[in-house]
Amino acid sequence: MSSSRTGTARLARLALRRDRVQLPVWILSIAALGAFAASAIGTQYPTEADRLAVLRVAVETPGLLIFRAAPTGTSDGQMTVFGILAILALMAGFMSTLAVVRHTRQNEETGRTEMIGATAVGRQASLTAALAVVVGANLALAALIGLTLAGNGEPAGGSFAAGAGVGAAGIAFAGIAAVAAQLTQGARAANGMAAAAVGTAYLIRGLADAFGDVQPNGYTMTSAWPSWLSPIGWTLQLRPFAGDRWWVLALPLVCFAITTAAAFALAARRDVGTGLLADRPGPTRASAALLGPLGLAWRLQRGTLCGWAVTIVAFGLVVGSIGNAVQDQLMTNENVRGRLDDLAGGGGHEAMDSFFAAMMATIAVLVAGYLVQALLRARAEESSGRVEAVLATATGRLAWLGGHVVVATAGAVAMLGLAGVTIGLVYGASAGHLGGQIRHLAATAYLQLPAVLTLAGLAVALLALVPRISMGLTWFAFALSFVLGPYGTLFGVPETVRAISPFSHVPSAPAEATAAPIVAMSAAALALGLAGLATFRRRDLVG
Repeated sequence: MSSSRTGTARLARLALRRDRVQLPVWILSIAALGAFAASAIGTQYPTEADRLAVLRVAVETPGLLIFRAAPTGTSDGQMTVFGILAILALMAGFMSTLAVVRHTRQNEETGRTEMIGATAVGRQASLTAALAVVVGANLALAALIGLTLAGNGEPAGGSFAAGAGVGAAGIAFAGIAAVAAQLTQGARAANGMAAAAVGTAYLIRGLADAFGDVQPNGYTMTSAWPSWLSPIGWTLQLRPFAGDRWWVLALPLVCFAITTAAAFALAARRDVGTGLLADRPGPTRASAALLGPLGLAWRLQRGTLCGWAVTIVAFGLVVGSIGNAVQDQLMTNENVRGRLDDLAGGGGHEAMDSFFAAMMATIAVLVAGYLVQALLRARAEESSGRVEAVLATATGRLAWLGGHVVVATAGAVAMLGLAGVTIGLVYGASAGHLGGQIRHLAATAYLQLPAVLTLAGLAVALLALVPRISMGLTWFAFALSFVLGPYGTLFGVPETVRAISPFSHVPSAPAEATAAPIVAMSAAALALGLAGLATFRRRDLVG
């Protein structure tokens, strides 16, 4: 009788073969972002006075700390941790969850696991191989971050502590993704569950930093206790360049040990291809809406839309509720206005316009995340073979893919409006002029629509042109747009590099909107989408 892990080494080599492009791109991009942010510190904050000023702004403006981190000091390394480390851990989490699900639940969904299982392969070999590959990728990422920071002149201890914190967060999320893969019956649901865990961890960490305790010196902070509940919080609790508390690494490793043990136990209790959370049986008769491609696309995407809509509303409630506190700081602190203006893209706007433009840019990235996930559902339907049954009817290729595009785009439009209305209601109720605030913030939200649609057009084009690697490339483009767009100025990214992201071309306020960038991005989105539809109409289906 073969061992339950027989064939693990061969499956790990197969996984590495499949990910020979995606994992190196993720690892190099995350490490390069950290190195770039570290090298920009000297240019952004050349003097001690500059650093003290920006840290005092941060501790006085809790909303900003949600997107950065609780400051621990003014050295180059500490400023790098303050500016970028939480983002690196977030990206490592997405890299890990996507890879684990791809080599476990997706293999089962597409029938690969059943075919491989007919050979001399143990029952637990697939999950073991996936976890081994992802752990190895995170170890490589940790080492590369440490080397790049140390090569930039930072202390070696803090550099490798920062790298270890990011890698350990990725490893912790790998275990969480392994559990999600056992619970669900599809890769999309597993990815959604794992991504929700990553996003929740980032939000918990952000709120813990935002409501932490300011130290007597007035420019450093201690995070609130919820930071200890988040794998991304553990990365910052390691305190690179500020004590290097190596013992904190035990927390993500214990989390990984517990979740992987749970994943193996759950895997032993289910059949291959099934999940422990069974899908609800549908009605005995389908509704008339399912007779058309739009109705089918809506049925497949409505769960994704509802989940993201709840996230958008929650984010809008937070932003609207801190509006008055931010306004008080903007009225009394010139440094706060300057940093918010940087986050909004520069230009010297009205103070609150800068704040809301910055927040809407972040919301737009969330909406783009929904749009990417919704459009990639079409790829999941194709790779599983289910689309063949649909196209065997009178439904044409353009109608089928067009249905997914229309439903996903309508969802994005609705969520941007939802964000503007939510923030406008909460902020307007406390600041006055409710109707005017709703109209103004809804207009600010819809300025982001062309950038969101540009990313959607790219997703459709990649799905049609390179279907086998479209998921990885699309999510990478999303991550790159997120980093270079809303936060490129904070990281000191040159304008020529920031121009890669469509979000860097969005006007910062409705009063300053010009037609040129809006028309250009809309035309690019339309051209990419049409090119994708035309290509999909001609190419073979790819399983």
